[in-house]
Amino acid sequence: MRLPLALLLCATALPALGEEIWVTNEKDDTISVIDVATLEVTRTIPTGERPRGITFSKDHSVVYICASDSDAVQVMNPDTGEILHDLPSGEDPEQFVLHPDNRHLYIANEDDAVTTVVDTETRRVVSQINVGIEPEGMGVSPDGRIVVTTSETTNMAHWIDTETNQIFANTLVDARPRHAEFTKATNELWVSAEIGGTVSVFDAATQTEKAKIRFAIQGVNSDLVQPVGFEFTPDEKTVFVALGPSNHVAVINAETYEVEDYILVGRRVWHMAFSKDHSKLFTTNGVSGDVTVIDVAARQAIKSIKVGRFPWGAALRPSPKE
Repeated sequence: MRLPLALLLCATALPALGEEIWVTNEKDDTISVIDVATLEVTRTIPTGERPRGITFSKDHSVVYICASDSDAVQVMNPDTGEILHDLPSGEDPEQFVLHPDNRHLYIANEDDAVTTVVDTETRRVVSQINVGIEPEGMGVSPDGRIVVTTSETTNMAHWIDTETNQIFANTLVDARPRHAEFTKATNELWVSAEIGGTVSVFDAATQTEKAKIRFAIQGVNSDLVQPVGFEFTPDEKTVFVALGPSNHVAVINAETYEVEDYILVGRRVWHMAFSKDHSKLFTTNGVSGDVTVIDVAARQAIKSIKVGRFPWGAALRPSPKE
């Protein structure tokens, strides 16, 4: 059930007091804001239709939201919840990545088989790059020279030179790649394959595969093990991987590529965000409509927080005082 508009608008006027996790609710057209200190929802903010991807600017002064069914990337003031304006995102934006220059957004347009590059200052489309069918995942290298788009139906990672906005390499991955992240220290690209049930690791310099990680959870059918989002610890020695309808998060040793542990969370876990000190990990669980809080050191779930319907994306907003 949707909250009354008056209540939503009232909630958005509340000032941010501390560190927060922002969660997009795909079927409620809202964002749930979780206070990291109290582990409670403090605000519910209305958005465009079917919000999914979410990320903050480098200074956290604005938040970008993929309103997929509104065919827009919305730019919001996080203090007030006001939509400042929409960016021309292309059709059905699902995920995006902000370039290290804090200016250019690279957006996966699932229905159009393109990656759209938008200048957030001029609010104009810089380029549209043809990629594979149903693009979804987006990753940017730490130096900003490479952006990768994953295409779910083509089963590829497309490597884009950000100077020319041209594809310079394509690499095959397993079925339905969803998420992509570059590492800093080891210069690797990690890509999850939802239907393939794997995470592939590539040498970013040569675009060659270094490792393929598989999962096996006792008592869980292998068909339910579907890797989607993942997050690295700051030292990049550990990776937490959301495994979809298996209702577990895997813990991987990023140096040996071995799975060390599995953590039971809510139903159909999608994406995750760390607290600022990385002591807690927050997972979005689409089917159960909640967020699981994981104690990172103990590798245990410590709380479930009810949010909106089908929570999808998650992003950290540090305390404005910091």
